[in-house]
Amino acid sequence: MMEKSSFIYSANEGLLLCFHGCDKSVAEKVITGSEFLRPSTNRYDWLGAGIYFWQNNYERAYDFACQQARMGKVKEPAVIGAVINLERCLDLIDKSSIDVLRSAWQSTIATLGHQSLPGNINPVSDPQSEDKVLRFLDSVVLESVHSRMVETKKQPYDTVRCAFIEGQPIYPGASFMDKSHIQICVRNPNCIKGLFMPRVMQPWNGDVFHQTVAAPAIAS
Repeated sequence: MMEKSSFIYSANEGLLLCFHGCDKSVAEKVITGSEFLRPSTNRYDWLGAGIYFWQNNYERAYDFACQQARMGKVKEPAVIGAVINLERCLDLIDKSSIDVLRSAWQSTIATLGHQSLPGNINPVSDPQSEDKVLRFLDSVVLESVHSRMVETKKQPYDTVRCAFIEGQPIYPGASFMDKSHIQICVRNPNCIKGLFMPRVMQPWNGDVFHQTVAAPAIAS
C-alpha cells in the first residue's frame, strides 16, 4: 500500500476564520497589541497545550466565555476573531494523524504502563456526563507526540485540530449533539496571521455602499 505522502490529494486549506472566548479586558488588550493570547497549559486540556480557538464558530466561543463568567473566571464575556493557517497540523479528522496518535498511545503504554496513566473524567459538579470534559489521558498522549518530535529532531506540529461530539441530543434519539464543534489548538503563534474584533452584519440592498465622511479641515 502506498504511503499518504505518495498521493497528491492533501491540500492546505488556506486561511481559516476562528474565534476565541475570553474576558472583554483581555480582548481589548490583545486587539490593541499590548498583550498576546496566552497558551493554556492545563493538564486536562482537550488538545494539549496551546491557544484554543473554535473553527468558524463565533457563537460557540461566546457561549464558552459566558460559561467561564458563570464560574467566576470571566467578568464580561467577549470574543476575539483570528485568521489562522494550520501549517503543519496534527489533524485528528485525518487518518494519518489518527494513526500518529494511536502509535503515541501505544508507546506511552509501553513506557509508563496502564496503571501510571490518568483517565478522562468529569468534574465533581457533573459526574454523570458522557463528555468526560477533563481530558487528562488525551492531553498526556498528545504531549507525548510533541515531545517525541523534539527528541527525534523532526519538524514539530504547529497546530492540532479535532472535531468533538459534545453535549445533549438535539432531539430525542438523535446522534447530533448540541455542543458539537471543531476545535483548533495553536502551538506555533506564527500560525495566527491576524486578530480582530468580530463585527455585526450591516444592512445592504445590493447597491454600492455609501458612507458620508466629514471633509477634512483645511488650514488657512
